[in-house]
Amino acid sequence: MASLPAALASALPSALTPGSVPAVVPAHGVGSRGDLPLPFTALVIAAVAALVISFVAISTLWREPRLRDTDGVLLPGPVAAVLDSRWLRVVARVLAGIVTVWTLAALVFGPDSARNPVPHVVYVWLWVGLAFSSMLLGPVWRVINPLRALHAGLLRLARVSPDLAALPYRWGLWPAALGLGTFTWVELVAEDNTSLGFLRVLVAGFFAVSLLGAAVFGRTWFDHADPFEAWSRLLGLLSPLGRRHDGRWVLRTPLHGVNGLRGQRGLVPTVAVMLGGTAYDGFSANLSWATFVQSSPLPSALLRTATLVAFFGFVAVTLWLASVVSVRLAGEPVSRSFSFVSDIAPSLIPIAGGYVIAHYWSLWVYQGQYAWRLLTDPLGTGADLLGTADLTPNDVLIQPTLVATIQAVSIVVGHLLGVLAAHERAITVLDRRAAVIGQVPLMVVMVFYTLGGLTILFAP
Repeated sequence: MASLPAALASALPSALTPGSVPAVVPAHGVGSRGDLPLPFTALVIAAVAALVISFVAISTLWREPRLRDTDGVLLPGPVAAVLDSRWLRVVARVLAGIVTVWTLAALVFGPDSARNPVPHVVYVWLWVGLAFSSMLLGPVWRVINPLRALHAGLLRLARVSPDLAALPYRWGLWPAALGLGTFTWVELVAEDNTSLGFLRVLVAGFFAVSLLGAAVFGRTWFDHADPFEAWSRLLGLLSPLGRRHDGRWVLRTPLHGVNGLRGQRGLVPTVAVMLGGTAYDGFSANLSWATFVQSSPLPSALLRTATLVAFFGFVAVTLWLASVVSVRLAGEPVSRSFSFVSDIAPSLIPIAGGYVIAHYWSLWVYQGQYAWRLLTDPLGTGADLLGTADLTPNDVLIQPTLVATIQAVSIVVGHLLGVLAAHERAITVLDRRAAVIGQVPLMVVMVFYTLGGLTILFAP
């Protein structure tokens, strides 16, 4: 049976013990290949065949760049008006503010027990829920980020310009990459990461860094350095909702959003953390790995931290090496690889999105519902403030066959979209013949990622 995720295992109340939860629920992916109704060998063959066939097809038929900023199906006027309306943003921010205050009250005054909702809000709603809502609706955290709203409110009270900044900001996405890596470590490695003492330090530190960064660099800090805005913005590129070049709302493919992202400082490490962290999450649930960690003479926290960092580095290094080989095959100087790897990095976002769905689907569907039950009584007084004290999460969407299918399909589709995105960027920045030849190393890396992702999910 799969075990509960580390961040939430201790947060289950007595009414919901591990033995009472369906085996598929807690893990970010079902524990072993034998538990799944899909043949592992068939999955691997299908995934590799799909990637190779797609590469041959697009290199033969997709000869010129096809993704344009004028593409997309225009949304009806009334729908676009609602999306652009000020009241929609105000309502979203007010609701986000209420949930934030409610959660902070539980963090400061609530019981340090399994009935406190804070771990679920932080590790399920904020991390996983934000990813799913962004892939569906776009970069929602930019709209509802309570710290951005607090910073803007303080500037209004002080009657100073919203663009006030003491220093220019020059680090790109590097702070966001460090923040995402730190939060991933907190979720997957840190000891006692559901205790209120730990979470108080974590939340207070994040608030302090965010407000200090905004005070020094202005609201640009949120645009580039905030890890959750980066997480939401990059995954939000996969949303079917988007804006055309003229600002009008359209329905579009995930490829259009990804193709609109251009290389920038810190993008490669940020994507590496997104993809590598999710891959490590699945890997760390492997029983063989758990046995190795427990039997190793090294401290388990040190071993797991080093392995997590190695996953980050592996993604970044393999992407860079593939880019070096690609530019050499294309007849370009090696120095060109530094810009080329940044150009190609956005093609890993669909892969990261596929991994997020595969690893976190069951956690989000089940524990996301359960958070409502805990939020009913954030202070542990026995109240039923939301009328959800007796809520029983529905498990219809986490049946083994459905979950296994979602896992396999999301990984394969994510990699297919990655291949298409890489091809579009390659033929945009290189001539066609060089682009086709130069994509071979990238294709090899993506096939390896596909095999690795499926192995992590389906291996015992």
